[in-house]
Amino acid sequence: MIRVLVADDQAAVRDGFAALVDAQENMQAAGTAANGRQAVDVARRTFPHVVLMDIRMPVLDGLEATRLICTDPTLKRTRVLVLTTFDLDEYVHAAIRAGASGFLLKDVTPAKLLEAIRIVAGGDALLAPSVTRRLLERFATTLPPGEGSSDALAELTSRETEVLRLLAGGMSNAEIASELVVSEATVKTHISSVLRKLGLRDRVQAVIVAYETGLVKLGSG
Repeated sequence: MIRVLVADDQAAVRDGFAALVDAQENMQAAGTAANGRQAVDVARRTFPHVVLMDIRMPVLDGLEATRLICTDPTLKRTRVLVLTTFDLDEYVHAAIRAGASGFLLKDVTPAKLLEAIRIVAGGDALLAPSVTRRLLERFATTLPPGEGSSDALAELTSRETEVLRLLAGGMSNAEIASELVVSEATVKTHISSVLRKLGLRDRVQAVIVAYETGLVKLGSG
């Protein structure tokens, strides 16, 4: 059973997401929160698997709440999936740096949202393809030349490097599997190996490394 905490300052959005979660056989709403402070407090009481986190909230914003949750040693198994109406570079970047495992826009379909919850709860991470591209664009304009080194990828096999490139381009595991004509299980194995060798927490960090090392360049995805 995947337990989900919904944090949003709009009651209709909060109740709607909670009802959607409760309607699933393998999910349960662990609670709701109207601001970031409540989100942190409720998370510390209920230990949810996933927190659906709005960004713009009173008292404490979603970014700071995400940071507090992701750095709390008692919440090691809690993952944060940021949901917002603001498709802005600064929020993507800040959410990732705060420790979020995913970033989706609020206009995502119910099916895609539920899929995202399952992915994040399973220990994976995700970014909407459009958000991945914006993330890369941000690094293109803010990362000093030479910040990263391709030497960091030296331990990867040629296939692992290709998987990382496709992953950083915003492809899902299924899309990568189709592109390389392999099974999704094989793709997952390659991604796990990439993360282990590079010492990364999840695929969100992998996107950053892929750009910093020059593996993915603006306009190549």
